[in-house]
Amino acid sequence: MFLRLLAAALVSVALLPSPSLAAQQKPPTTAASSALGTFNTEAAAQAHCPRDQVVWLNTNSGIYHEKGMRWYGRTKHGAYVCRKEADAAGDRDTRNGQ
Repeated sequence: MFLRLLAAALVSVALLPSPSLAAQQKPPTTAASSALGTFNTEAAAQAHCPRDQVVWLNTNSGIYHEKGMRWYGRTKHGAYVCRKEADAAGDRDTRNGQ
């Protein structure tokens, strides 16, 4: 009986929003931003920004990869974007060249 009450109390506490947890969470990734156009194909991104370089943005980390790099088009969560738009949205180039 005691264990059931304890379990119910823990579940109800876990469901309450925690202000400290909300303060620690990162703001939404820039891919969700309306200022940043995200595309499923490289061709669609190039049509959107014909004078800019198309890069692959990892939407979870906000790091983009250039064509020819290891993770270009290969991260689990990502999209093709225009490099200038990604820079303006606060995303950055990879630091290790992959």
